[in-house]
Amino acid sequence: MVDFLPAGVLRERYEVFGHFYSVRVAPGRVVACRSVLEIVGREKAGGRSAGLSGRKPDAIVLMMNPGSSRPVGAEGERIDRRAIGRLGCALVPAEPDMTQYQVMRLMRGCGWCHVRILNLSDLRCPKSHEFVALYREMEAEHGFDGHSVFSDRRRGELARKLGEGAPVLRAWGTSPGLDPLIGRCLARLGDRSGVGGLLKEGTTDKFYHP
Repeated sequence: MVDFLPAGVLRERYEVFGHFYSVRVAPGRVVACRSVLEIVGREKAGGRSAGLSGRKPDAIVLMMNPGSSRPVGAEGERIDRRAIGRLGCALVPAEPDMTQYQVMRLMRGCGWCHVRILNLSDLRCPKSHEFVALYREMEAEHGFDGHSVFSDRRRGELARKLGEGAPVLRAWGTSPGLDPLIGRCLARLGDRSGVGGLLKEGTTDKFYHP
């Protein structure tokens, strides 16, 4: 059995880096986002994020959205919605949240040193019901589905971040409000091998959150 490690101990063992940005989707409407999060053992990262986005991780975890995750320091670049297909990936240190501590515990149990977290949506919103309302606003009112790396306009970026060979863990939760986002994600994953997750009984696409 693996001991349950508190957050303070986990912070000493793992480093967290993310790419944070914001998007102007309409005049006067800007939304905060995060495109990817990299969790790495300190002995492997050594305080440096250089090259992480190009490495093959031990696993990729797919979750709902970035939640309350935030950068340590500056918020990052601001782009116009038309530039979403050319989004960069400048990683900066990030402040972990409770979900990321759970992922660290999973990493320790599985012997993983590097996990990449992608989300059904990049929109940063800590409350799930508010997030669902926010992504629906982006799509219904603003016609903007580029908040998701699984949208058509971000195919190249998704291919780079998924890479090949790393196992994929579906862990986006069980909310029916996610159905359109889940559908896009599953379409992009296709028949990729090594895709798992803890499926909620009686469903075909709802996977429990860590």
